[in-house]
Amino acid sequence: MSKNYRVLLFYKYQTIEDPDEFVTEHLEYCKSIGLKGRVLVGSEGINGTVSGTIEQTKKYMDYVHSLPGFEDVWFKEDLADNFAHKKMYVRHREEIVALNLEDDIDPHQITGQYLNPKEFHDALLDEDTIVLDTRNDYEYDLGHFKGAIRPEIRNFRELPNWVLENKDKFMEKRIVVYCTGGIRCEKFSGWMLREGFKDVGQLHGGIDTYGKDPEIKGDLWEGKMYVFDERISIPINHVNPSVVAKDYFDGKPCERYINCGNPECNEQIIASKLNEDKYLRGCSAECRRHPRNRYISENNLSTQEWEERLNAIGESLKNTHTA
Repeated sequence: MSKNYRVLLFYKYQTIEDPDEFVTEHLEYCKSIGLKGRVLVGSEGINGTVSGTIEQTKKYMDYVHSLPGFEDVWFKEDLADNFAHKKMYVRHREEIVALNLEDDIDPHQITGQYLNPKEFHDALLDEDTIVLDTRNDYEYDLGHFKGAIRPEIRNFRELPNWVLENKDKFMEKRIVVYCTGGIRCEKFSGWMLREGFKDVGQLHGGIDTYGKDPEIKGDLWEGKMYVFDERISIPINHVNPSVVAKDYFDGKPCERYINCGNPECNEQIIASKLNEDKYLRGCSAECRRHPRNRYISENNLSTQEWEERLNAIGESLKNTHTA
């Protein structure tokens, strides 16, 4: 069956004199052609992912390429069965990717050496090269390059502090970094060079481009790549795919992400449908008995049924264990 939709991933560091005006005009155009997605706009440039029909996405790419300074925007394209987003957002942000540095980095002035997929593949095989994942921990857990370091961070802006705390471990080493589409690495590799790291490379075009390379075909990638849209994940390794993610509840291989049913928690966890039902989509006993647990309302469970489900795993609606 042919796929009639397309997902675009793109960014460009390019000065925008009036981001608010740019946002208004951009949103108006996107809505006029029926596009959906999320685009961030700042004085430093644009960062987005959008989806639509082949025709809609073609119109959008032509539109962006018609904007002064954006004629060479590199769109990473994925075919899809439907829209990958629910709505269309275009918003003004101080940073198009939030690193929150006191002294910001301009990738036009300083950034790490670009590595194409073959060069990055060679780096992965080099025992003397440190491979650092710049993404969030939950992205890493779903899939990553073989041997890559997993920083203990929940969001990108925490990465500089983590690196500084672990600086002695790889200060004198060659380091290569990677992210989904390349935008995080543009700034982060530049920051590392400014901090004194001597040899820093970055995967040009990100994991997305690596998986599409006709020679490499995603080799040495393990698991799937997390994406920030309705698809949740996409395959990268077309040579010898594997599953590395583990179910939050029983540790078995699993690649299914869900959000905790407690809206005050909303923790993203990996869980099978069986365990989602067994544990009422709650990542903890507190979340499972939370009065606004979305799993309970979505499945129309009565209080008695709720209590029986909890009793089955040794818990209760009361703040005590039954076993």
